[in-house]
Amino acid sequence: MKTNSRFWIVVLVVVVLGFCIGIYLQDLKHKESTEAAWRSNRFNIARFNKIRDYNLKMTPSNWRFMRDSIEQQFDSLMILRFRKEMDSIKSENK
Repeated sequence: MKTNSRFWIVVLVVVVLGFCIGIYLQDLKHKESTEAAWRSNRFNIARFNKIRDYNLKMTPSNWRFMRDSIEQQFDSLMILRFRKEMDSIKSENK
């Protein structure tokens, strides 16, 4: 099998073109994930600042109220989780 320089030039062009397309697609995905990360970071920083501001306003009397509120929310979440589990068990039994 005799190969000439034209064959190798075509192969080289295809390989370089493949790398260029791959790098371009990777750059698009990187840009997309970076934008999503920036959006989530802005949201998390805003939440963090609200929590920090609330903590700065806390006193021992506020803490008791906040602890009771957290316990009530936790109880509600546990009840909802239990109901979800019971619903899934009932749906499996049917």
